Amino acid sequence: MPHSRIAVTGASGLIGAALVRSLRADGHEVVRLVRRPARAGDEVEWDPGRGYVDVAGLVGCDAVVHLAGAGVGDHRWTAAYKREIRDSRVLGTAAIAEAVASLDVPPKVLLSGSAIGYYGDTGDRAVDESAPAGEGFLPSVCVEWEAATAAAQEAGVRTVHARTGLVVGREGGAWGRLFPLFRAGLGGRLGNGRQYWSFIALHDEVAALRHILDTESLSGPVNLTGPDPVTNSEVTAAMGRVLHRPTLLTAPAPALRLALGDFAQDVLASQRVLPGQLLDSGFVFAFPGIDSAIRAALR
Repeated sequence: MPHSRIAVTGASGLIGAALVRSLRADGHEVVRLVRRPARAGDEVEWDPGRGYVDVAGLVGCDAVVHLAGAGVGDHRWTAAYKREIRDSRVLGTAAIAEAVASLDVPPKVLLSGSAIGYYGDTGDRAVDESAPAGEGFLPSVCVEWEAATAAAQEAGVRTVHARTGLVVGREGGAWGRLFPLFRAGLGGRLGNGRQYWSFIALHDEVAALRHILDTESLSGPVNLTGPDPVTNSEVTAAMGRVLHRPTLLTAPAPALRLALGDFAQDVLASQRVLPGQLLDSGFVFAFPGIDSAIRAALR
C-alpha cells in the first residue's frame, strides 16, 4: 500500500500499538480512534457503547483497522463482564462498519479483529478458515462480532476478519502474564498440557495485518496464527529452554477452574488452528517456531 491514511481502533493495545509504530515508520499517516474528546491532530473520537464515531475523522482514509475490545482474560467472567466482552466487540464493530459505510468515498478495506475462539475446542483436529464455528461463549461472541461488519460489506468495502491466536509479546496478552512467571521459575504446564496453543509472534502478527491490507484478494476470515501450533507442554518446555528456568510446576485443571471460573474452560481448551489463507496468499513467517517466537519477544 503506497503512503496511505489509515484509521486504527485499539491503538493503545499490544497489537494496535505495534501496528501503529510499524505503519508510521514506513511513512503512513495513522489516525487513532480514542474514547474521549480528541486532543491531538491524529485522534478521532468514538464511543462504541453509544455507537458514535466522529465520521469526519475517517474522511480520506484508505483503510480502517478495528482492533478494540475488552480483554478476554482481564477479569473473572461474571455475567456482567461476559456482557462487556460481547458488547465491546459487537457494538463497537457495528459502529465502525456503519461509519465506514456512510462515507461518500469509503476506505478500500475494513480489517476487523476477530479471534480463533471462533472455532471452540478443536482437540487434536487441525482446522483452517473453512471450519464451522464451535460451541460455547467465545464462539458465539466471535460469530456476532464478525456479523457486525455487515454494513461495510453491503457498501462494497473489502472486509477481512483477522482471527488472531495467542500473540507472543512481552507487553500484553497471554504471554505478557507468562513471562514474569517463567522468569521467576514459577512457570509450568496448565492442566494436562496436551491442549494445542495456536501462537503467533507479535512481529508476524503485525506483518500479517499489513499483508492483509496490501493483498486485495484476501477477504472474509483470515487466521493469524503461526504455521505450527504446539501443545501447552511444548510451550512450557520452550519457555524453560529460552529463559533457562525450571518448569516443574503444574496448575491442575480443578485449581484453574477455582481461580478463573468460566474462563478456565478456554484456558484448558485445545485449538489447533492453521493459517490457510495467509499461506495461500504468499505470506512468509519470520518466526514460525515457538522458540524463535519467544526469543523475538525478548529482543
